[in-house]
Amino acid sequence: MANHLFQLDGKIAAVTGGTRGIGRSVALGLAEAGADIALLQRNPSQLDVKEEIEELGRTCHIIDCDLKDTDQVKEAIPKVVENFGKVDILVNAAGIQRRSDAVDFSEEDWDEVININLKTTWILCQQAGRFMVPNQGGKIINFASLLSYQGGIRVPAYAASKGGVSQLTKALSNEWASQGVNVNSIVPGYIATDMNTALINDENRNQQILDRIPAGDWGKPEDFIGAAIFLASDASNYVHGHQLAVDGGWMGR
Repeated sequence: MANHLFQLDGKIAAVTGGTRGIGRSVALGLAEAGADIALLQRNPSQLDVKEEIEELGRTCHIIDCDLKDTDQVKEAIPKVVENFGKVDILVNAAGIQRRSDAVDFSEEDWDEVININLKTTWILCQQAGRFMVPNQGGKIINFASLLSYQGGIRVPAYAASKGGVSQLTKALSNEWASQGVNVNSIVPGYIATDMNTALINDENRNQQILDRIPAGDWGKPEDFIGAAIFLASDASNYVHGHQLAVDGGWMGR
């Protein structure tokens, strides 16, 4: 049986965006597969996900990490290693969105989106790589987007940031694949999360999106559990620099 390929027993996974949406589902999924979890989160008093992970029999530590605070971001992975002794898996699932016509898009919104979606992903990857590369092993999973390929509408900063995440994933893979570190990304399609509430509530745009999705419905956060376990486990040991679309068939349309 090949089930052992997907087991994460004894692994330590650091996850951003783990308090809600896709990140929450991924954190719980990795825990169910056997991993202990470090939640890199802004609010250390938000304990519900930590408690759910512990109910699964796993260890979970919350690492203070406000993604707007570069110093905290730089300290996050060293704190994971301090708490657990190592880090085997990094999942960069956190992200923000700002919508506006391009001619009115503010510099403040641009900087915030680029910093949180791209710069913090880079810093966390770099910090994880500084531990994983010398130890010849690790799995890094970045969350890109359909807008890594397409331009979207009224979201110039988000499209730019997610295009950057995709290229960063490939660049790091080119350097680290030969040193036992897998760097890949998951590409979500249109998923029913808080980030997409405005689209879901826009009757015309919602219908346009549904008409384009071969699966005929918006995705759910739990649809990412299997993809994350695959990329975090030995099942993906020869998968490097890949963009794994979980999109209901959107990219094949």
